Amino acid sequence: MFKKILYGFELALFVVFAFLILKNANLNSFIESVENRTFDLRQSIMVNNGSKKPNKDIVIVAIDDATYEYILDNYGEWPMPRDIYSKIINYLEKQNPRAIAFDLMFVKSLKSESQADDALAGVFKKYSNVFTSMNLDNQSEDLRPSPQMPAKLALKIENKSNINFDGLTFTNCRKILQGIIDATSNIGFINVSRADDGILRKMPVIVKYKGEFYPQLALKVGLSYLGENKQNFEIDKHGFFKISDRKIYLDKDGSAILNWYGPAGTYEHIPMFQLIKAVDGGKMHIDTDFKDKIIYFGTTTSSLFDIKTVPTGKVYPGVEVQATYVNNIIDNNFIRKADKGYTIAVSILLALLVASVAGRIQSVYTASLMSFSIYFVYLLVSYYAMRFGNIWMEVVYPLIFTIFAFTVTFIIKYIIKSRDFEHQYMLATTDGLTGLYNHRYFQEQIRMQVENCKRYNTNFSLIIIDIDFFKKFNDNFGHQNGDAVLYQVAQTLKKNVRATDIVCRYGGEEMSIILPNTPKDEAYSTAVKICERVANKKFQLSGGRETGVTISLGVSTFPYDGEDASSIIESADKRLYDAKNNGRNRVGS
Repeated sequence: MFKKILYGFELALFVVFAFLILKNANLNSFIESVENRTFDLRQSIMVNNGSKKPNKDIVIVAIDDATYEYILDNYGEWPMPRDIYSKIINYLEKQNPRAIAFDLMFVKSLKSESQADDALAGVFKKYSNVFTSMNLDNQSEDLRPSPQMPAKLALKIENKSNINFDGLTFTNCRKILQGIIDATSNIGFINVSRADDGILRKMPVIVKYKGEFYPQLALKVGLSYLGENKQNFEIDKHGFFKISDRKIYLDKDGSAILNWYGPAGTYEHIPMFQLIKAVDGGKMHIDTDFKDKIIYFGTTTSSLFDIKTVPTGKVYPGVEVQATYVNNIIDNNFIRKADKGYTIAVSILLALLVASVAGRIQSVYTASLMSFSIYFVYLLVSYYAMRFGNIWMEVVYPLIFTIFAFTVTFIIKYIIKSRDFEHQYMLATTDGLTGLYNHRYFQEQIRMQVENCKRYNTNFSLIIIDIDFFKKFNDNFGHQNGDAVLYQVAQTLKKNVRATDIVCRYGGEEMSIILPNTPKDEAYSTAVKICERVANKKFQLSGGRETGVTISLGVSTFPYDGEDASSIIESADKRLYDAKNNGRNRVGS
């Protein structure tokens, strides 16, 4: 009956916890920021594993550092005369590219170069596969009257979802050259969607201005690639932007979550100065075949301030974001985030499973390992769901719920077991993993040794031991093998000391030995012997493997190294670190 009451209380506590955590806006915001980082980690792992390949038909013509220097040297200023772009477009069109897109805004007519502006507008009118960009903002009417956009740039959207696009609604626009606007409808917007941490993980599909929807530049280019010429689109009730047989999942703010193909430089880059020289009397030959390519023009030099931070890199040019966006459209490769209801349901199921395992298994170590394994399996599922299914399964909420379930279950188990005094005393004095006395028992015994030595005018020694490079060992072999080595080192210590010596686990990978009635020289000899025995021993790992480890030791003796427990510990600890600093696998004294 007592157990049933406690487990009933656990279930009620779990329900209250779930309710409180979901209703706490600040906590939810923090959890979301951590979840975003796990998305970045999964994306980085996939990129490093080479599981996603960028489209080889996307080429970036980069205004890089070399191009920027070339333009300043040859034209004296940035931006350069716009007829250069018209010459480059004419040069590229001879090779029949699929699309030419400018992640550049041709704003304000240069009065001294009006003919150059007219030439640029002329090529936009001449070619149907050339695209350029504009940007929406919220600047006041005092600075810039908000212009009216021509109807040909807008999309007709039937929105059946509950997405309101409030965060993607703008009140003003920085127009580009009127000649270009008059010449073409191939104009998209390049507004971005950054998270609170400044990292760009997603991009708007459409933006809203003066009650109308307008397409992202990359969407415009992608629709052209797919042969989609219609202006009418639908967002279904599940939040999917429908393009023929494809659907782009829209997040709660109306943005598409991008799948990333690599760090900066993933796509083929051609410095734009090479194209400038190629059209300038044929001073340079370009080896790249531009036939059927999607060619994106944009800045990659930090001097022109179009640098983003994305999941796969801290420095990522905006033009590569556009290229990644188009690549997602071509591959139908956007990320879909599992809805919150699914996340909570999975979190509860995992928590119940962990609580069941932790409640049934008596061994703390085994229960912890099993609980960790359950969550680790879920982590693997979430990784492969993103890798092969483009589904973002959240991992932070399940972690919080499972930790809570695990913790509460063990608290209840402890309460139940506290009724058994003898078993409780064993738990209070012994380390479950190594079988050694625990830290609390160590503290009691060393204080007792100090009192006895003062009373009877004798001495005792202390040895503190640390396994060398144990964190690196755990990283290389795993925590399970690390625990196995901890146990075997502990048994080696016990076999190489007297029955009256007290061997304890001091903390983490540190252990200690209290040697009653032992002078310094004898304690030092014991420490040297233990150091050699550990160094010469082969430790058994899982899978039949063997490895060697070494330890560093520090020795102190009462009363020569201190007259109280803390001084003796501090002295031994200092000599331990001396041993570490002098090369490890030795005794500091």
